[in-house]
Amino acid sequence: MSAFRALPSVDRVLASAAGRDLVQAHGRSAVTAALRQRLARMREAIAGGADAGALVAGLADQLAIDLADAAQTGPRPVLNLTGVVLHTNLGRALLAEPALAAATTAMAQAVALEMDLDSGGRGERDDHLRELICQLTGAEDATVVNNNAAAVLLALNTFGQGREAIVSRGELIEIGGAFRMPDIMARAGTRLVEVGTTNRSHEHDYRQALSPDTGLILKVHTSNYRIEGFTAQVPASVLAGIAAEAGVPLLNDLGSGSLVDLSALGLRREPTVAQAVAEGAGLVTFSGDKLLGGPQAGFIVGRRELIAAINRNPLKRALRLDKIRIAALAATLQLYRDPDTLAGHLPTLRHLSRSRDDIAAQAERLLAPVQALLGDGVRVQACECASQVGSGALPVDTLASAGLRLVAVDDAGGGAPERLAARLRALPVPVLGRIHEGTLILDLRCLDRDDDLLEALAAL
Repeated sequence: MSAFRALPSVDRVLASAAGRDLVQAHGRSAVTAALRQRLARMREAIAGGADAGALVAGLADQLAIDLADAAQTGPRPVLNLTGVVLHTNLGRALLAEPALAAATTAMAQAVALEMDLDSGGRGERDDHLRELICQLTGAEDATVVNNNAAAVLLALNTFGQGREAIVSRGELIEIGGAFRMPDIMARAGTRLVEVGTTNRSHEHDYRQALSPDTGLILKVHTSNYRIEGFTAQVPASVLAGIAAEAGVPLLNDLGSGSLVDLSALGLRREPTVAQAVAEGAGLVTFSGDKLLGGPQAGFIVGRRELIAAINRNPLKRALRLDKIRIAALAATLQLYRDPDTLAGHLPTLRHLSRSRDDIAAQAERLLAPVQALLGDGVRVQACECASQVGSGALPVDTLASAGLRLVAVDDAGGGAPERLAARLRALPVPVLGRIHEGTLILDLRCLDRDDDLLEALAAL
């Protein structure tokens, strides 16, 4: 019993200098609740034979840690050294500085979101983006919602509710989180009409599927996988003609979408939004937070009368963007008006276009300081590796990259890479790599500053 008497009372801790500091930082009720939980755990530890004096000596520090952990809400900043540039689980695109500044201004001030300052009357929030996106894509009109899945859902519901949507079996994709195109179509109230086979669809398949109940033809860019070999798909330009003859729109879902030709960055050529518009699609949908490099959003561009019908759909209000993302998107789109400097300003394109030699030089610079921080238990080596675009874009393409390979000196029991990865994830600023062939690889493609990694590892 004497060991338990060493534990201080709640009032005594709250009255101490450390307790007063914690109350000032976190509030009395939060500190009191955390303190009672910590004291209960200490009693359990003492009952198990722990040293009461040592526990009491560390009480203030441990209580501060408990409160800091409890106060840490929302997503935590991490270092993305996975080699996946657009990592869905890590928030996809990083915003450019002008987009950050525009979003900050929108958060801190009242803005003319839906006000026409010339007339003093009500305006449209899409007006802040419409002219820009139409200039960049050649579309007659445009609207924007909270992500690309919402864009597809809204377009399908507008033109296919209670009617049929024709789509190739080879394009019935599943995107992240087990969301499947047939499920989205069902939620939109559209009856799915599959044509062709998984690997081959032909023009006559679409024509034979047309009926008085056809509401639209859907083409889905298979951005997150590739079917190779004995394949055939009908080009969007041909589908646009079939749709026009039937008097229904062609909806071309590009998924990631790109406003520039990625082959200029050494990547596989992907269809741009402007090309999809020029091919005759009535509507084109694409993401704002993937290859475009902006905040999460879904664009719908196309013919003016079709966009007008979408904007009249009551679902549009439920899926609209707030002022913060509209401001960030507008600033991001402004960068595309100067394609020659785009890669220097937009983090997504900067990371995708980094040369292997530049990243390898960074790995050589970091080799010795990282080794010193990790200690003798881990051997650090510079290595070549392969990065990926991520978020379903260019799924079979890799980017030559470089990084640091972390190898446990003594791994007799196995599992050392997993344990090391867990240690790095537990840092105040978690460092995320990937395990490959029994080692932990830190791909440096997305590391803009050497000091970011060194400061994070210093917490070890």
